[in-house]
Amino acid sequence: IGFAVYTDERKFEKVHPSDLDKGNAEHVKQAANGWLAFVQHYFVSAWLPAQGIARDYVTEKRQDGLYAGRVMVPVNLAPGASSKVGVPLYAGPQEQRHLQAAAPGMDLVVDYGFLAIIAWPLFWLLEKFHALSGNWGVAIILLTVLIKLVFFPLSAASYKSMAKMKEISPRLMKLREQYGDDKQKMNVAMMELYKTEKINPLGGCLPILVQIPVFIALYWVLLASVEMRNAPWILWVRDLAT
Repeated sequence: IGFAVYTDERKFEKVHPSDLDKGNAEHVKQAANGWLAFVQHYFVSAWLPAQGIARDYVTEKRQDGLYAGRVMVPVNLAPGASSKVGVPLYAGPQEQRHLQAAAPGMDLVVDYGFLAIIAWPLFWLLEKFHALSGNWGVAIILLTVLIKLVFFPLSAASYKSMAKMKEISPRLMKLREQYGDDKQKMNVAMMELYKTEKINPLGGCLPILVQIPVFIALYWVLLASVEMRNAPWILWVRDLAT
């Protein structure tokens, strides 16, 4: 996926390999806090220098075609003196509880896309259902049922609106035949019919549109969560990630 740089100043910044190809990778270059990571689908490796130590963040495409990311910590030595610098390395799965404990902002490497504000609460609920059921597959089902129950009033309104539209569809066909190519009169007659029957022509679509972001966010949660990797459900389903 690429590199990620986190600082208190500019928070989480992604550096995609294509940005390095073009030579226009934008991220903090110098700071006294934060970390640098190389991010994969389910795993991440990150250098985590201690807070307060000056460091340079460098990402580049090398001449041999490989991509490099470095945290450079300056060391000043007097002649004949010695020094030791320790920088922790996190290398492992993107499990949120471990990432949160490793460093501030590390949990942001779990990429839920532009709907992260919806995805984070969904994952929190998913974890609660997993704690209750002990199985990620069952937790997914319980979460999906809960979402459908929450959205049931919207879904019911959508179905009712679509049913009303189906009932008046023969009358709409007659209006189209009656006015032919005169679209203005036909539209006026159709709007009058909608008003008389108390029907919103968009009533079947709007409730569905409201739900779409939530289910896209749920898709991203299931796609990005390492907890699904090698997680069994029932019978032949031994890996929910596949």
